[in-house]
Amino acid sequence: MTVAVTTLRSTLATALENAGVWQVFSFPPASPIANSVIISWDSPMLEPSNNQYNIAPKANLTITCIVPMLDNQGGLIQLEDMVTGVFTKLAASTLKLNVSSVSAPAVLAEAQEMLTATINVSAITSWS
Repeated sequence: MTVAVTTLRSTLATALENAGVWQVFSFPPASPIANSVIISWDSPMLEPSNNQYNIAPKANLTITCIVPMLDNQGGLIQLEDMVTGVFTKLAASTLKLNVSSVSAPAVLAEAQEMLTATINVSAITSWS
């Protein structure tokens, strides 16, 4: 399924909804919230194909998973479960995505009591 650049983040957010488990934001919220998944643009945001046959852009996004730090083991287990849950939701969706990497868990700089991991994804999309 090819999605337009203008609706890609919201379409991805809908696919990742998990009521009662985590909140999904299709944009970076004003402040980080534990148990949330945040979809934002990566750099480069778009990679246009400049040949005469295929000009569909490749969109690059990050999916950031945030959990409370708790104790080291508990926070890591919760983050691993969330990353696995996001992969499961991506696999169940109709979106055609390429997952290139998942970052190592890190303490969120803005909120020292939270752990985060980032999933890098890309998709061939359309301009409209």
